[in-house]
Amino acid sequence: MTLGLLTSFAQNKASASLYLTNYTFSETQPEIGFIRVKGTSETKIKSINLGGAQAGILKISPDHKLTIRKEKLKPGLNWLDLPITVKTTAGGTLQDTFRLVRNNFIRNKVVAHRGAWKNTGATENSVAALQHAIALGCEGSEFDVHMSTDSVLYIHHDPIIQGISIAKSTADQLAAVKLTNGESLPTLQNYLETGIRQNKTKLILEIKASELGKASSIALTHKVVALVEQLHAQAWVDFISFDYDVCTELMKLAPYAKVAYLTGDKTPAELAQQNFFGLDYHFSVLQKNPDWIKEAQQKKLTVNVWTVNDPTLMAGLLKEKVDFITTNEPELLLNMISGK
Repeated sequence: MTLGLLTSFAQNKASASLYLTNYTFSETQPEIGFIRVKGTSETKIKSINLGGAQAGILKISPDHKLTIRKEKLKPGLNWLDLPITVKTTAGGTLQDTFRLVRNNFIRNKVVAHRGAWKNTGATENSVAALQHAIALGCEGSEFDVHMSTDSVLYIHHDPIIQGISIAKSTADQLAAVKLTNGESLPTLQNYLETGIRQNKTKLILEIKASELGKASSIALTHKVVALVEQLHAQAWVDFISFDYDVCTELMKLAPYAKVAYLTGDKTPAELAQQNFFGLDYHFSVLQKNPDWIKEAQQKKLTVNVWTVNDPTLMAGLLKEKVDFITTNEPELLLNMISGK
């Protein structure tokens, strides 16, 4: 990592900013979440002003919790943008705009691995594969993120595509890459912009460890969080990574984030102690540690299992009431769940 990047990250970490502990609402979940300050423990909230045309349908408690006024909630309102101005005890002012999203997100355990591609003709990790996962009604669509040498974020599973290293190439070079379905190699920005047009399917964002080393992986993590927040996509995106340091950095940068760990070398107790949202392990890890599912559930961790394509294994995991199953066969799993 360059000195400039290190200095920038240190400044970002030191400066105060706002976040919400949750970004969704519904008639049955009118309490949205708390407004909080991140970046410094010295800065506290003195007063809060809610702006925007929809501010009247919200109320805020003395402890800074946002709540939707159910009686004013219109059926067709899928999300609203809320400007917030906070006066701090230090005499400063913090401002931000948050997108609050109606929680119509599907709950059926099905996460399409790299999108729905195998049975649709789409290229894996393409925008088309994401669109197919949404059309199928999957709870989530998983995808992988890398960063170019000039800090543009791209969607692809492997670090190399068509003989080209993503981390060692510029955005101009990568813009020329075409997927097998004719799409350009998707950027994270155009992928997210597609995903946040709906509020049914979650976007399961995997931050890949950089082939250039740990510092580049952490730099990638900062860029990902910055873009998610820039696009007001917090309600849609859950995060996963094989890199434990990336996961812990995510939780520091984005205290609201739902982060799950992929590698399988941490016990549920270890993850719970570090405030992870969940574990996200290969089925073979859980076969070797058969008590981990129940232990994770007892510790309020979500359990996702990957990559499960066998119907017998799917049935066993459904019986154990895991929260999510990541699969290349979302159609098969959807049919099993629906009883078809």
